[in-house]
Amino acid sequence: MGEISIKINIADRVYPLRVDTAEEEVIRYAAKLINEKIKELQDNYAVRDKQDLLSMCVLQYATGMIKAERNAQQHEEGLEEKIHELDNVLTDFFRK
Repeated sequence: MGEISIKINIADRVYPLRVDTAEEEVIRYAAKLINEKIKELQDNYAVRDKQDLLSMCVLQYATGMIKAERNAQQHEEGLEEKIHELDNVLTDFFRK
């Protein structure tokens, strides 16, 4: 596919972007999630400054991403250990 020009609105600012056609949906969805999180933060806290709201939003998403990465890493380590155990069992079986 090719690149297309789109405009994304985040926190009442428009950002023109050139993106791969395949990424457009993901980018638009990400912008939607960001705007929803900003609205939620604005409703729940006495913060009106867009920069503060964006910072709080970024902090929440970054924290979630770090937790997900750590969870995936722990899962991979556990899976790697199980694969080694299975390999040892199969090696012992075929030696007999």
